[in-house]
Amino acid sequence: MTPERERRIVEVAEYGRRIVEQVSLSERDLRLIETSGLDSRLGLRPLVRDRLEIRADCHVGVVTLDSLEIRVVPKLVGGSLAVLQMVEYASDSAALRHFDLPKTFATGGPHLRDLIALMLARECERLLRMGPRHDYRTRVAILPAVRGRLLADRQLLSHYGRLDRLECRYDERSTDVIDNQLCAVALHAAARTTTEPAVRAHVRRLAADFGRLCVPRGLDLRSVAAGLHYGRHNAHYRSAHRWALLLLDGGGIRDLFTAGDADDRVFLLDMNTLFEAFVTRLAIRALRPLGIDVRGQSRHGGILVHEDTGATHTEIRPDLLLTDGHGPSAWRRPVDIKYKLYADRKLSSGDLYQSFLYAWALGARPGTDEVAECHVVYASEGDAPARTVAVRAAGGRPGARITAHALAVPVALDRLAAGQDPKVLSRVASMLATRDRRRETF
Repeated sequence: MTPERERRIVEVAEYGRRIVEQVSLSERDLRLIETSGLDSRLGLRPLVRDRLEIRADCHVGVVTLDSLEIRVVPKLVGGSLAVLQMVEYASDSAALRHFDLPKTFATGGPHLRDLIALMLARECERLLRMGPRHDYRTRVAILPAVRGRLLADRQLLSHYGRLDRLECRYDERSTDVIDNQLCAVALHAAARTTTEPAVRAHVRRLAADFGRLCVPRGLDLRSVAAGLHYGRHNAHYRSAHRWALLLLDGGGIRDLFTAGDADDRVFLLDMNTLFEAFVTRLAIRALRPLGIDVRGQSRHGGILVHEDTGATHTEIRPDLLLTDGHGPSAWRRPVDIKYKLYADRKLSSGDLYQSFLYAWALGARPGTDEVAECHVVYASEGDAPARTVAVRAAGGRPGARITAHALAVPVALDRLAAGQDPKVLSRVASMLATRDRRRETF
């Protein structure tokens, strides 16, 4: 294995392609490429004459090979710090933070996994300053004196007549609880995988501190993520747990920010899913005060059906469904969210067909002359005018209309940090505040 200081760093932008010369792949690297499911997140293809082709899509992060460190750099949203802000906002944080970083990094700048490890370390350090959480745990042990409750049945069966070995059940105040265990496991993982020396040293110290509080043990991330609940006793752990889960699962909690299994050498975050969560939170913030219900990933059956049997062929599930009112006459607008390079190119045929289906099925009220509508929100580096595509019947009348809107993520984050809504959502709020729903613009 190549020492870390000799490992080359190669950067490729999301949706970019690059061919790297003079790459010698080890057997371990080839197994990672062929068997880890990596190709669904980052395309790596060995070529002749020791060359490696890298094809990136919407996943950003780092893949560490024995002789090469591949960093997929986010461009549309404004860099890795912007990704951290998006994670915080999408995770229902109260406000956007300014992420201050150390002035120097020895390995050419921090990649996304190192930044998340740094955030984890800072939050865990804060927990230690506040005092780690204790809770009572029920234990059963053989003791020389009674503590808690004597288990008479077990005592009679196992230690009849003995007074120096007593079967007892008692409650003990302990720091070996799930809140501390999750932090400890994540810190140990960060200590193994972090490449920036200053961050790694920081993480290792904290891993040792948490190792004294609890016994780090393997955790089922699915059950842990679903089972975490916060109250007054552990609300201050919420931020640390968010970074811990993001780091442990190689790019996010499985039902929120990631696709694919975790691997120590692979950290790839699915920006498409993160962008969807980010826009959903923005829409909730802008529209719910106006009485517009915002539902994410709502399921709708009975739209595509087999006429011979009446069975549903498949459900349709728009990323967002905006609703005002109830029943068949309610005002509805489906929204499709795309993390794609649409600022200077047309919407793809597949995305258009999908959006037109959403519009026709969900975007018009029965018994009115409204044109069925669907909106598409895509990520962009800067502001761009809205674009509309219409489907017209043979007589020329539009039957459905798709409007695509650019969300300039760097600008949106700046406005959010200043306590303002992004411009595209300000337009939503002002238009939907009017009573004429027929001419609104997303």
